[in-house]
Amino acid sequence: MAISIVLTLLGPQIHIPGDVDTNWLMLLRWIHFVAGITWIGLLYFFNLVNVPLMKELDPTTKGKVMPALMTRALWWFRMSAAVTVLAGLIYFGQIVAADVHNAQNQGFTASSGLPMGSFFLIWTVVWGILYACLVPGKGILDKGAFIAVVYAVIVAAAACLFLRLNNHGWESNRLLSIGIGGGIGWVMLLNVWGVIWRIQKRLIQWTRDNAANGTAMPEKAKAMARQAFLASRANAFLSIVLLFFMGAASHYPVFGK
Repeated sequence: MAISIVLTLLGPQIHIPGDVDTNWLMLLRWIHFVAGITWIGLLYFFNLVNVPLMKELDPTTKGKVMPALMTRALWWFRMSAAVTVLAGLIYFGQIVAADVHNAQNQGFTASSGLPMGSFFLIWTVVWGILYACLVPGKGILDKGAFIAVVYAVIVAAAACLFLRLNNHGWESNRLLSIGIGGGIGWVMLLNVWGVIWRIQKRLIQWTRDNAANGTAMPEKAKAMARQAFLASRANAFLSIVLLFFMGAASHYPVFGK
């Protein structure tokens, strides 16, 4: 009875769009948001809760807790990262296509090739450079503060390059903002799968073997754990910048039209 009354009262106020494009784009946004909340939430859990906790556990307890916890958490972590970025890229492609269509109607010579191509090229190269900074893991390249400065300079330079290459007067604020924020998300995804998971799955196995059989941890385990930590911490800080540009896409027109 109560539900029927509510539906009767709200019925005239509810209008579900009937066209496919509107519903498809809303579905993409919804998937992107839900997966992104899961990904970033786990990222903050790892950095704000899990890392300090693991330092407080004795080796025996850590050997029991760490494999079970991290195996489950990292599955959700990397899968939500992949879904977030995939849905975001499809949505970004729709925005680029719409901007190109509008530009051509206004007499511009426009195509999706440059914004999409520059997106993948610039931000993949950025990830490669940032990863190269982590590989030595010695001296000043093991200092979080120094790496943070290097990362900030490289990401800022990449953002400026993306804006310069896509500055023809027809690109919208949404295209340019997501081109930067989504590019940072692409870098973060590559960190998740190319650095954090690649290292953590080996650390989990070594920790499990150590707890079950007393097998000694390899000498390189400490350096690898440090590398994974720095990549995860970098992702945590990059996510703050990412979220700014994602919000700016529709609500803070700092670029384009």
